[in-house]
Amino acid sequence: MTSRTLTADRGDAARRLDLMVCRHLQGLDSATRTRVQRWIENGCVSVNGAIVRRVAARTSVGDVVTVVLPLAAARPVMVAENGSLRILYEDEHLIVVDKPPGLVVHPTYKHMTGTTMNALLWRAREWPAGHRPSIVGRLDRLTSGIVVAAKTPAIHAALQRELQSSGSEKDYLAVVYGRVNAARGEIDLALCRNPNDRRRMMVSPGPGARSVTRFERLARVPAPRAGLSLLRCRLVTGRTHQIRVHLAARGWPVVGDPVYAEPRWSAVDDRAVADLLRAFPRQALHAWRLGVVHPLTRRKLFVEAPIPDDIERLITGVSLNLPFLRRMTLQPRGDHPHQ
Repeated sequence: MTSRTLTADRGDAARRLDLMVCRHLQGLDSATRTRVQRWIENGCVSVNGAIVRRVAARTSVGDVVTVVLPLAAARPVMVAENGSLRILYEDEHLIVVDKPPGLVVHPTYKHMTGTTMNALLWRAREWPAGHRPSIVGRLDRLTSGIVVAAKTPAIHAALQRELQSSGSEKDYLAVVYGRVNAARGEIDLALCRNPNDRRRMMVSPGPGARSVTRFERLARVPAPRAGLSLLRCRLVTGRTHQIRVHLAARGWPVVGDPVYAEPRWSAVDDRAVADLLRAFPRQALHAWRLGVVHPLTRRKLFVEAPIPDDIERLITGVSLNLPFLRRMTLQPRGDHPHQ
Protein backbone atom coordinates (compact mmCIF):
# COMPACT_ATOMS: atom_id res chain seq x y z
CA MET A 1 0.00 0.00 0.00
CA THR A 2 1.01 3.62 -0.51
CA SER A 3 -0.77 6.87 0.23
CA ARG A 4 -1.44 10.28 -1.28
CA THR A 5 -2.00 13.38 0.82
CA LEU A 6 -4.26 15.96 -0.78
CA THR A 7 -5.19 19.41 0.48
CA ALA A 8 -8.61 20.80 -0.39
CA ASP A 9 -8.31 24.12 -2.22
CA ARG A 10 -10.88 26.75 -3.13
CA GLY A 11 -12.22 24.61 -5.93
CA ASP A 12 -13.10 21.93 -3.37
CA ALA A 13 -15.23 24.07 -1.05
CA ALA A 14 -18.42 22.10 -0.22
CA ARG A 15 -17.52 19.47 -2.85
CA ARG A 16 -18.36 15.79 -2.30
CA LEU A 17 -15.42 13.83 -0.95
CA ASP A 18 -15.39 11.35 -3.86
CA LEU A 19 -15.37 14.21 -6.39
CA MET A 20 -12.63 16.03 -4.51
CA VAL A 21 -10.41 12.93 -4.53
CA CYS A 22 -11.12 12.30 -8.23
CA ARG A 23 -10.20 15.89 -9.04
CA HIS A 24 -6.83 15.73 -7.32
CA LEU A 25 -6.01 12.27 -8.67
CA GLN A 26 -7.21 12.97 -12.21
CA GLY A 27 -3.79 12.05 -13.61
CA LEU A 28 -4.09 8.58 -12.10
CA ASP A 29 -5.92 6.22 -14.46
CA SER A 30 -6.99 3.89 -11.66
CA ALA A 31 -8.76 6.70 -9.75
CA THR A 32 -12.11 6.34 -11.44
CA ARG A 33 -15.09 7.62 -9.51
CA THR A 34 -16.33 4.06 -8.88
CA ARG A 35 -12.96 2.98 -7.47
CA VAL A 36 -12.62 6.13 -5.38
CA GLN A 37 -16.04 5.51 -3.87
CA ARG A 38 -14.98 1.94 -3.06
CA TRP A 39 -11.79 3.21 -1.39
CA ILE A 40 -13.83 5.59 0.75
CA GLU A 41 -16.36 2.94 1.77
CA ASN A 42 -13.53 0.54 2.64
CA GLY A 43 -11.95 3.05 5.04
CA CYS A 44 -9.00 3.97 2.82
CA VAL A 45 -9.68 7.72 2.97
CA SER A 46 -9.26 9.99 5.99
CA VAL A 47 -10.01 13.68 6.40
CA ASN A 48 -7.85 15.59 8.88
CA GLY A 49 -6.77 12.27 10.40
CA ALA A 50 -10.24 10.73 10.80
CA ILE A 51 -11.44 7.94 8.49
CA VAL A 52 -14.52 8.96 6.52
CA ARG A 53 -16.63 6.26 4.84
CA ARG A 54 -19.39 8.47 3.40
CA VAL A 55 -18.70 9.31 -0.24
CA ALA A 56 -21.01 12.34 -0.15
CA ALA A 57 -19.26 13.94 2.83
CA ARG A 58 -18.40 17.56 2.01
CA THR A 59 -14.89 18.97 2.05
CA SER A 60 -13.79 22.39 3.26
CA VAL A 61 -10.87 24.51 2.13
CA GLY A 62 -7.72 23.40 3.96
CA ASP A 63 -8.93 19.87 4.71
CA VAL A 64 -6.07 17.39 4.52
CA VAL A 65 -7.29 14.22 2.81
CA THR A 66 -5.17 11.07 2.91
CA VAL A 67 -5.91 8.30 0.43
CA VAL A 68 -4.36 4.86 0.95
CA LEU A 69 -3.91 3.34 -2.49
CA PRO A 70 -3.40 -0.28 -3.49
CA LEU A 71 0.09 -0.76 -4.88
CA ALA A 72 -1.35 -1.44 -8.32
CA ALA A 73 -3.04 1.96 -8.30
CA ALA A 74 -0.11 4.03 -7.09
CA ARG A 75 1.89 6.28 -9.31
CA PRO A 76 5.70 6.15 -9.21
CA VAL A 77 7.26 8.23 -6.45
CA MET A 78 8.06 11.78 -7.50
CA VAL A 79 11.76 12.28 -8.02
CA ALA A 80 13.93 15.34 -7.54
CA GLU A 81 15.32 16.68 -10.82
CA ASN A 82 17.86 19.41 -11.40
CA GLY A 83 15.58 21.65 -13.44
CA SER A 84 15.80 25.40 -13.72
CA LEU A 85 13.51 27.55 -11.57
CA ARG A 86 12.82 31.25 -12.03
CA ILE A 87 12.50 32.27 -8.40
CA LEU A 88 10.50 35.42 -7.73
CA TYR A 89 10.51 35.20 -3.92
CA GLU A 90 11.70 32.77 -1.28
CA ASP A 91 11.99 32.66 2.49
CA GLU A 92 12.09 29.87 5.07
CA HIS A 93 8.33 29.31 4.77
CA LEU A 94 7.42 29.54 1.09
CA ILE A 95 8.73 29.95 -2.43
CA VAL A 96 7.20 31.69 -5.46
CA VAL A 97 8.37 30.78 -8.97
CA ASP A 98 7.65 32.02 -12.49
CA LYS A 99 6.50 29.04 -14.53
CA PRO A 100 7.22 29.23 -18.27
CA PRO A 101 4.50 28.20 -20.72
CA GLY A 102 4.48 24.53 -21.66
CA LEU A 103 5.78 23.31 -18.29
CA VAL A 104 3.53 21.04 -16.24
CA VAL A 105 3.20 22.14 -12.61
CA HIS A 106 2.67 18.78 -10.89
CA PRO A 107 3.52 15.25 -12.10
CA THR A 108 0.65 13.36 -13.72
CA TYR A 109 0.31 9.98 -15.35
CA LYS A 110 1.36 11.50 -18.69
CA HIS A 111 4.03 13.83 -17.28
CA MET A 112 5.86 12.08 -14.45
CA THR A 113 9.11 14.03 -14.86
CA GLY A 114 10.32 17.44 -15.96
CA THR A 115 7.68 19.32 -13.96
CA THR A 116 7.86 22.32 -11.67
CA MET A 117 7.39 20.00 -8.70
CA ASN A 118 10.33 17.82 -9.73
CA ALA A 119 12.56 20.92 -9.81
CA LEU A 120 11.23 22.12 -6.45
CA LEU A 121 12.05 18.75 -4.91
CA TRP A 122 15.61 19.15 -6.12
CA ARG A 123 15.88 22.59 -4.53
CA ALA A 124 14.34 21.22 -1.32
CA ARG A 125 17.30 18.89 -0.77
CA GLU A 126 18.97 21.70 1.20
CA TRP A 127 15.89 22.67 3.20
CA PRO A 128 15.64 21.80 6.90
CA ALA A 129 14.23 18.44 8.00
CA GLY A 130 10.45 18.31 7.72
CA HIS A 131 10.36 20.84 4.89
CA ARG A 132 8.99 19.65 1.56
CA PRO A 133 7.42 21.66 -1.28
CA SER A 134 3.65 21.62 -1.55
CA ILE A 135 2.16 23.61 -4.42
CA VAL A 136 -0.75 25.87 -3.50
CA GLY A 137 -3.29 26.06 -6.31
CA ARG A 138 -2.81 25.01 -9.90
CA LEU A 139 -1.74 26.57 -13.17
CA ASP A 140 -2.47 25.06 -16.58
CA ARG A 141 0.46 23.78 -18.61
CA LEU A 142 -0.06 26.41 -21.32
CA THR A 143 -0.50 29.30 -18.86
CA SER A 144 2.63 31.09 -17.69
CA GLY A 145 3.37 32.91 -14.47
CA ILE A 146 3.19 32.72 -10.70
CA VAL A 147 3.18 29.41 -8.85
CA VAL A 148 3.33 29.37 -5.04
CA ALA A 149 4.64 26.47 -2.97
CA ALA A 150 4.66 26.08 0.79
CA LYS A 151 7.52 24.40 2.61
CA THR A 152 5.50 22.78 5.40
CA PRO A 153 1.94 21.45 5.74
CA ALA A 154 1.07 24.18 8.25
CA ILE A 155 2.15 26.94 5.86
CA HIS A 156 0.28 25.22 3.02
CA ALA A 157 -2.96 25.27 5.01
CA ALA A 158 -2.41 28.89 6.06
CA LEU A 159 -1.70 29.99 2.48
CA GLN A 160 -4.86 28.26 1.32
CA ARG A 161 -6.85 30.31 3.81
CA GLU A 162 -5.15 33.55 2.86
CA LEU A 163 -5.63 33.00 -0.87
CA GLN A 164 -9.30 32.33 -0.26
CA SER A 165 -9.74 35.57 1.67
CA SER A 166 -11.03 38.80 0.15
CA GLY A 167 -7.67 40.44 0.90
CA SER A 168 -5.74 38.36 -1.63
CA GLU A 169 -5.08 39.74 -5.12
CA LYS A 170 -4.49 37.37 -8.04
CA ASP A 171 -4.17 39.24 -11.32
CA TYR A 172 -3.75 37.73 -14.78
CA LEU A 173 -3.04 39.29 -18.16
CA ALA A 174 -5.05 38.02 -21.13
CA VAL A 175 -4.99 38.91 -24.82
CA VAL A 176 -8.48 38.25 -26.12
CA TYR A 177 -10.47 38.47 -29.32
CA GLY A 178 -13.27 41.01 -29.35
CA ARG A 179 -13.86 44.72 -28.91
CA VAL A 180 -14.27 44.91 -25.15
CA ASN A 181 -16.38 48.05 -24.76
CA ALA A 182 -16.56 48.04 -20.96
CA ALA A 183 -13.59 49.70 -19.26
CA ARG A 184 -14.03 47.32 -16.35
CA GLY A 185 -16.59 44.96 -14.93
CA GLU A 186 -17.38 41.68 -13.25
CA ILE A 187 -18.29 38.28 -14.65
CA ASP A 188 -20.38 36.27 -12.21
CA LEU A 189 -21.26 32.94 -13.84
CA ALA A 190 -21.47 29.61 -12.02
CA LEU A 191 -19.31 26.86 -13.52
CA CYS A 192 -19.54 23.08 -13.68
CA ARG A 193 -17.83 20.16 -15.40
CA ASN A 194 -18.82 19.48 -18.98
CA PRO A 195 -20.77 16.21 -18.76
CA ASN A 196 -19.43 15.15 -22.15
CA ASP A 197 -15.79 15.80 -21.26
CA ARG A 198 -14.81 15.91 -17.59
CA ARG A 199 -11.57 17.68 -18.43
CA ARG A 200 -13.49 20.76 -19.60
CA MET A 201 -15.52 23.31 -17.69
CA MET A 202 -18.62 25.15 -18.79
CA VAL A 203 -21.08 27.79 -17.61
CA SER A 204 -23.57 25.86 -15.51
CA PRO A 205 -27.11 25.66 -16.94
CA GLY A 206 -28.37 25.25 -13.37
CA PRO A 207 -26.84 25.47 -9.90
CA GLY A 208 -23.07 25.28 -10.06
CA ALA A 209 -19.95 26.48 -8.30
CA ARG A 210 -20.10 30.25 -7.80
CA SER A 211 -17.37 31.81 -9.91
CA VAL A 212 -16.47 35.50 -10.11
CA THR A 213 -13.85 37.24 -12.26
CA ARG A 214 -13.25 41.00 -12.28
CA PHE A 215 -11.64 42.58 -15.32
CA GLU A 216 -10.15 45.84 -16.53
CA ARG A 217 -9.51 46.69 -20.17
CA LEU A 218 -5.92 47.91 -20.50
CA ALA A 219 -5.87 48.40 -24.26
CA ARG A 220 -7.71 47.48 -27.46
CA VAL A 221 -7.17 47.71 -31.20
CA PRO A 222 -9.75 47.41 -34.02
CA ALA A 223 -8.11 44.44 -35.81
CA PRO A 224 -10.95 44.80 -38.36
CA ARG A 225 -13.66 42.11 -38.34
CA ALA A 226 -12.36 40.58 -35.08
CA GLY A 227 -11.04 43.08 -32.56
CA LEU A 228 -8.33 42.49 -29.96
CA SER A 229 -8.10 43.59 -26.34
CA LEU A 230 -5.64 43.33 -23.49
CA LEU A 231 -7.31 42.62 -20.16
CA ARG A 232 -6.24 42.40 -16.57
CA CYS A 233 -8.35 39.79 -14.79
CA ARG A 234 -8.63 39.31 -11.06
CA LEU A 235 -9.81 36.04 -9.58
CA VAL A 236 -12.37 36.45 -6.83
CA THR A 237 -12.93 32.69 -6.82
CA GLY A 238 -10.47 30.14 -8.16
CA ARG A 239 -12.25 27.52 -10.26
CA THR A 240 -10.60 25.30 -12.85
CA HIS A 241 -10.20 27.21 -16.16
CA GLN A 242 -12.29 30.03 -14.67
CA ILE A 243 -10.83 32.99 -16.58
CA ARG A 244 -10.79 31.14 -19.90
CA VAL A 245 -14.42 29.98 -19.57
CA HIS A 246 -15.69 33.32 -18.28
CA LEU A 247 -14.05 35.36 -21.04
CA ALA A 248 -15.23 32.96 -23.74
CA ALA A 249 -18.76 33.17 -22.34
CA ARG A 250 -18.67 36.96 -22.70
CA GLY A 251 -17.57 36.63 -26.31
CA TRP A 252 -13.91 37.43 -25.59
CA PRO A 253 -12.04 34.11 -25.92
CA VAL A 254 -8.35 34.10 -25.05
CA VAL A 255 -6.11 34.16 -28.11
CA GLY A 256 -4.60 30.73 -28.75
CA ASP A 257 -6.85 28.87 -26.29
CA PRO A 258 -7.04 25.34 -27.75
CA VAL A 259 -10.15 24.38 -25.74
CA TYR A 260 -12.47 27.36 -25.33
CA ALA A 261 -11.66 29.58 -28.32
CA GLU A 262 -12.27 29.38 -32.03
CA PRO A 263 -9.72 30.50 -34.69
CA ARG A 264 -10.88 34.11 -35.03
CA TRP A 265 -7.57 35.06 -36.59
CA SER A 266 -9.13 34.05 -39.93
CA ALA A 267 -11.48 37.05 -39.64
CA VAL A 268 -8.65 39.60 -39.24
CA ASP A 269 -8.13 41.62 -42.42
CA ASP A 270 -4.50 42.52 -41.72
CA ARG A 271 -2.57 39.53 -43.02
CA ALA A 272 0.50 40.11 -40.84
CA VAL A 273 -1.61 40.35 -37.67
CA ALA A 274 -3.66 37.30 -38.69
CA ASP A 275 -0.48 35.28 -39.25
CA LEU A 276 0.88 36.32 -35.84
CA LEU A 277 -2.34 35.28 -34.11
CA ARG A 278 -2.52 31.99 -35.98
CA ALA A 279 1.05 31.11 -35.03
CA PHE A 280 0.66 31.87 -31.33
CA PRO A 281 1.19 28.42 -29.77
CA ARG A 282 -0.80 28.62 -26.53
CA GLN A 283 -3.45 30.54 -24.65
CA ALA A 284 -2.27 34.13 -24.18
CA LEU A 285 -2.82 34.06 -20.43
CA HIS A 286 -0.24 34.97 -17.80
CA ALA A 287 -0.51 34.76 -13.98
CA TRP A 288 1.01 38.18 -13.54
CA ARG A 289 0.70 39.57 -10.02
CA LEU A 290 0.00 38.23 -6.55
CA GLY A 291 -0.74 40.06 -3.35
CA VAL A 292 -1.28 37.93 -0.24
CA VAL A 293 -0.83 38.29 3.50
CA HIS A 294 2.22 36.30 4.54
CA PRO A 295 0.99 33.51 6.85
CA LEU A 296 3.78 34.10 9.40
CA THR A 297 4.81 37.76 9.24
CA ARG A 298 1.22 38.96 8.52
CA ARG A 299 2.63 41.56 6.15
CA LYS A 300 1.24 41.88 2.63
CA LEU A 301 3.53 40.18 0.15
CA PHE A 302 3.45 41.39 -3.46
CA VAL A 303 5.07 39.40 -6.27
CA GLU A 304 5.13 40.05 -10.02
CA ALA A 305 6.08 37.67 -12.84
CA PRO A 306 7.54 39.55 -15.83
CA ILE A 307 5.55 39.40 -19.04
CA PRO A 308 6.95 36.41 -20.97
CA ASP A 309 8.65 37.02 -24.30
CA ASP A 310 5.98 35.32 -26.40
CA ILE A 311 3.12 37.42 -24.99
CA GLU A 312 5.23 40.58 -25.19
CA ARG A 313 5.91 39.89 -28.88
CA LEU A 314 2.20 39.24 -29.43
CA ILE A 315 1.16 42.47 -27.68
CA THR A 316 3.72 44.47 -29.63
CA GLY A 317 2.96 42.77 -32.93
CA VAL A 318 -0.76 43.54 -32.81
CA SER A 319 -0.11 47.12 -31.57
CA LEU A 320 -1.67 46.83 -28.13
CA ASN A 321 -0.40 49.42 -25.68
CA LEU A 322 2.55 47.72 -24.01
CA PRO A 323 4.24 50.99 -22.88
CA PHE A 324 1.15 51.74 -20.77
CA LEU A 325 1.42 48.29 -19.22
CA ARG A 326 5.07 48.80 -18.34
CA ARG A 327 4.33 52.05 -16.52
CA MET A 328 1.96 50.30 -14.14
CA THR A 329 3.43 49.90 -10.65
CA LEU A 330 2.92 47.02 -8.29
CA GLN A 331 1.09 48.30 -5.23
CA PRO A 332 -1.90 47.44 -3.04
CA ARG A 333 -5.20 47.72 -4.89
CA GLY A 334 -8.84 47.44 -3.98
CA ASP A 335 -11.57 45.10 -5.12
CA HIS A 336 -11.34 46.09 -8.78
CA PRO A 337 -8.07 45.65 -10.70
CA HIS A 338 -7.92 49.34 -11.68
CA GLN A 339 -7.94 50.65 -8.13
